[in-house]
Amino acid sequence: MNDDTLLYCIAFASIRGMGVDLATKLLDVVGSERDFFAAPEHELQSLTGGRHKMCERGYRDERLEAARRELDFVERNHIKTFYYTDNDYPTRLLHDASDAPILLYGTGHCDLNAQHVVSIVGTRRATAYGARFVDNLVEGLAEQLDSLVIVSGLAYGTDINAHRAALKRNVPTVGVLACGLNKIYPAVHRREATAMARNGGMVLTDYQSQDELHRGNFLARNRIIAALADCTVIVESADTGGSLVTASLAASYSRDVFAVPGRVGDQYSMGCNKLIKNNRAAALTSADDLIGEMRWEPKKRVVTEPTQREIFPQLTADEQRLIDLLRERGELHVNDISTALSLPIYRTLAILVSLDTRGLLHTLPGSRYSL
Repeated sequence: MNDDTLLYCIAFASIRGMGVDLATKLLDVVGSERDFFAAPEHELQSLTGGRHKMCERGYRDERLEAARRELDFVERNHIKTFYYTDNDYPTRLLHDASDAPILLYGTGHCDLNAQHVVSIVGTRRATAYGARFVDNLVEGLAEQLDSLVIVSGLAYGTDINAHRAALKRNVPTVGVLACGLNKIYPAVHRREATAMARNGGMVLTDYQSQDELHRGNFLARNRIIAALADCTVIVESADTGGSLVTASLAASYSRDVFAVPGRVGDQYSMGCNKLIKNNRAAALTSADDLIGEMRWEPKKRVVTEPTQREIFPQLTADEQRLIDLLRERGELHVNDISTALSLPIYRTLAILVSLDTRGLLHTLPGSRYSL
């Protein structure tokens, strides 16, 4: 759409309480977004059945002025917009979520209507068990499915683990923010957000750059995480929390919900175990489980001649010392490794990255590592 049309769409979408149903009904009568802002107050009052803030001329003028600032931000930063009447607006979100936003903002280039879209969420305090499961799940899905997109919320723990696992396998991944695209929250995940946008994924939000970040935004954005996907996977969750809200939202949109079972009594397995016990989620133990339950057709595996695997990778002296240290002492923080080996932190990190890419280490939450 041209800039003038987009201006009125941005302003229209920013009206408090505006959703797809209300927008459709209003535009069926007034004709267009531009006509809505030009309409006299009494005309809109007759349409809405009484006094409503959106009818007030001052409020509509205020929304238009804010939209001009937002349009400038969108153009300067090459932000992509998805209006609910656009062909590339996410069809799952539009058709199944009655509370879908009428306008989304995104940076990156991702097909939000891909054939297989999976949302992965969980606790912000992910354990090694949860992190390893997410990595294995995404790896299994990537190996067996074409046109795959992984969706999460770019938060600490399970969310960022899901995005990183997707990036590692060159799978497009979408991070749904609880704020405008003028900021990344949490800021420490800016590097991942940039990599996502540059590698076939996207950072997506329904908030404008002028909107303030509120605690309630996080629960509100969960509806988008749930509705964008064909199914939602809860990896770890305490007895209460945002992941359980996402599970409920996904079920309300008629999405399949999966939960990863954990040990009885573990704090961050209680939520998942409860979902499974109460038949609100199917137990998930592997990518094969998910593909089978969703009745997706795995891609045909290409049979190639077996190659000799390097059983004993050649290691440098420092790499061998690090491997021996972890074999002796188990899981360690990067600072403890650096101290034990008497190496500067930058050198230790370089060795860890090298060993991780060769499959010799597990990178765990909190800058910890294990064999």
